Amino acid sequence: MLRRLLAVFVTLALSAALAGGALAGSALAATPGYTAALSQFMCVSCHEPLELVDSPQAISEQQYMRSLLAKGLDMAQVKAGMVAQYGPAVLAQPPASGFNLTVYVLPPVVFLGGVALLLFTLPKWRARSRRAAQLMLPVAEPLAGTDAQRLDAELDRFI
Repeated sequence: MLRRLLAVFVTLALSAALAGGALAGSALAATPGYTAALSQFMCVSCHEPLELVDSPQAISEQQYMRSLLAKGLDMAQVKAGMVAQYGPAVLAQPPASGFNLTVYVLPPVVFLGGVALLLFTLPKWRARSRRAAQLMLPVAEPLAGTDAQRLDAELDRFI
C-alpha cells in the first residue's frame, strides 16, 4: 500500500515538473519575435550563435533580449539595446561600416577581379596555342625500301 502511494506521488511530482517545464518553454516562445531574434545575436564569451549556446553568459544575454522584446521594442531597438549592453561583438552580422565594410566589399571585388583576369588572359592563351600548333614540325617522309625492311625485321624480333 505504501509503495503504491509512493509511486503515485512520484508520478504526480514528475508530471507536474514536466508540465511546468513545458509551460515555461512555451512562455519563452510566446514572447513575440524571440526565436527570430535569437539567430541575429552571438554569445560574447563563446563566440557562437546565441540560439545554440547554454552558457551563463548566453542565458544572461537571452534574458536581457527577452526583457527588451517584452517591452515591445522593434528589432532595430533590440539590436541597439544589445549593442549598448554587450558591445558590437553581440551582433551575428557585423555592421557595414569602418573596417567591417571589407567583409561585404572584398568578396565581390575578388570575384570580379578574377573574372577580369580570365577575360584578359584566355584570348592570349588561345592565340599562343594556335601559334604553337602552326609551328609544329612537318610529318617525316616514309622510309626508303632498305630502311623499311630493316625496321620491320627489328620490330619482328620484339613481337
